[in-house]
Amino acid sequence: MATDLVLEKDVKKIPQHIAIIMDGNGRWAQAQGKGRVAGHKAGVDSVRAVVRGARKAEVKALTLFAFSSENWQRPEKEVSMLMDLFMFVLTKEVKRLHKNNIRFQVIGDLSRFSDKLQKSIIKSEQLTVNNTGLVLSVAANYGGRWDITNAAKQLASQVRNNEMTLDDITEESLHQHTCLAQLPSLDLLIRTGGDCRISNFLLWQAAYAELYFTDVLWPDFNEDEFTQAIDVFDQRERRFGKTGAQVLNK
Repeated sequence: MATDLVLEKDVKKIPQHIAIIMDGNGRWAQAQGKGRVAGHKAGVDSVRAVVRGARKAEVKALTLFAFSSENWQRPEKEVSMLMDLFMFVLTKEVKRLHKNNIRFQVIGDLSRFSDKLQKSIIKSEQLTVNNTGLVLSVAANYGGRWDITNAAKQLASQVRNNEMTLDDITEESLHQHTCLAQLPSLDLLIRTGGDCRISNFLLWQAAYAELYFTDVLWPDFNEDEFTQAIDVFDQRERRFGKTGAQVLNK
């Protein structure tokens, strides 16, 4: 009797959750003989490009580091411009996201932003809350240490109110109080601009993420560069503490 041979097709591994540290706007602008503000504005096109790329690759979640808790130390003019640019994105770009079934959210300590900006964030999130496609998270006034500390405070409050005991505190219970807890685990963390550090971004979430560093400055990071990062991810062997042989046998 003839035996049908079924050849297993190689399936490309697609990261379900990608985060990006968008670095190099200022240096890009300076290389162009322009002010740093021009670099941040040019970076918006790169955001559009990676969102397109993520949708095409059927990535489930994309998280972008827009403004860290340490960025308040930058020149006042630059910070003010970044806030204005954030408002523009919220009022203009979110409508486009909504048309493409993308759910938008902002993570971080929003209390330091103006009332106007906070209201705009809430309005944008509410507009897209029922969308079922890609989840686009923008980290603003965010820090990984803040995220973990905030989660710990919530657990401590529950213990104080006799809602849980110390023995109930586990990695999973703490995880449930961190930002992005309801999204897939972080698979790939990309940083543009040449620096090889994660700068207090998603410290908890990045525990087993693959790291990808590129010298490409953020305004030059296009859809092809994004696809290349996914291709590199596809070649990585993710062991999660196991041996390579165990992973292959599985």
